[in-house]
Amino acid sequence: MGKADVNPVQTRVAVLISGRGSNLKALIAGQQSGGSYQIALVVSNRSQARGLTIASEAGVPTRVIDHTLFDGREPFERVIDQALNEANVELVCLGGFMRVLTPWFVKRWQDRLLNIHPSLLPAFRGLDTHARALNAGVRVHGCTVHFVRPELDNGPIVVQGVVPVIEGDTEQSLAARVLETEHRAYPEALELITSGRARLIDGRIVVEEGWAGGTIWNELAG
Repeated sequence: MGKADVNPVQTRVAVLISGRGSNLKALIAGQQSGGSYQIALVVSNRSQARGLTIASEAGVPTRVIDHTLFDGREPFERVIDQALNEANVELVCLGGFMRVLTPWFVKRWQDRLLNIHPSLLPAFRGLDTHARALNAGVRVHGCTVHFVRPELDNGPIVVQGVVPVIEGDTEQSLAARVLETEHRAYPEALELITSGRARLIDGRIVVEEGWAGGTIWNELAG
């Protein structure tokens, strides 16, 4: 993967990760295809996160901030906040960041903090979303990119990716289909926000007139 482009006009974005960084990779690809954002920093709470390698190969600066070295969540988040400010970050994306954020951090980055969740919110908040979707017998499932609020998996929705639930699906096969759609939905949502085509007004996302996006359909059945 080539070096990340640097453009002072682009919105400076940080991505917080804990693991493989597959959504980070998709966001980097979106930037490299001419996006309105620049990934200026990747922060991981785990030094062995594979996403750190993805970032380094793309020329994106990285920081490891180990949550186990802090006495509580807020002290840990204050160091993250300092790193974000030092990098002049304007917007933060959670990309598989396996830490529940405190209200302090969420409010500090109010309307500048995006998350992707593997369900069609408000359905199936929390964990084990694919198993719960199968157990509920829903016909469609998917992912949601939303602005973060103190309440878990809640906040204004930017983009949703929808996948069919196929007869015979397992938790693993459904998860794989959803993940593929996440890799389309997250770059689109970030581009919408940073380009100004989507704005947060009175607690909901409003897109510019004439643009019909907001839902990504994945019709793959296998």
